[in-house]
Amino acid sequence: MSCKAAVITVSDTGFAGERVDESGPLIRDLLIQGGYEVVLYRILSDERKDLAAYLSLLCDEHQADLVVTTGGTGFSPRDYTPEATMDIAERLVPGIPEAMRAYSLQKTNRAMLSRSVAVIRKQTLIINVPGSPRAAKENLECILPALEHGLAILSGTARNCARPLGSV
Repeated sequence: MSCKAAVITVSDTGFAGERVDESGPLIRDLLIQGGYEVVLYRILSDERKDLAAYLSLLCDEHQADLVVTTGGTGFSPRDYTPEATMDIAERLVPGIPEAMRAYSLQKTNRAMLSRSVAVIRKQTLIINVPGSPRAAKENLECILPALEHGLAILSGTARNCARPLGSV
């Protein structure tokens, strides 16, 4: 299955060119290694309405099957990535961030401070990961093996794995 992916770094300082983005390129490389076609990489500011509008555009025009955001998931006053994501959500996917946090908690107790969410809009899955390169990598390592199946179901190219009644 060939999925199109987009990577969005959410960072005021990165957007202003005051900080080098390490997480976005790392995520892009991990997705490419995982067989995804990365069709977009962009750095946006922490402006909630702008992020929500851009995520909506990506989903509504089906520019990507998967959107991974990095940054804006912590406690800083401008960290609104989960809220912007929830603003445009049609369906929630709580198991993904639960799994990411559980996996990361094995490495650091700070994982419980992540406010990442995962949602579906139209036929696109949006996943927030932390802005730290190490945390972003850990989170993706945890979820990438299962995503292919979920994205195939979402796109309609695979059927649910449940067996029909009466089958062996």
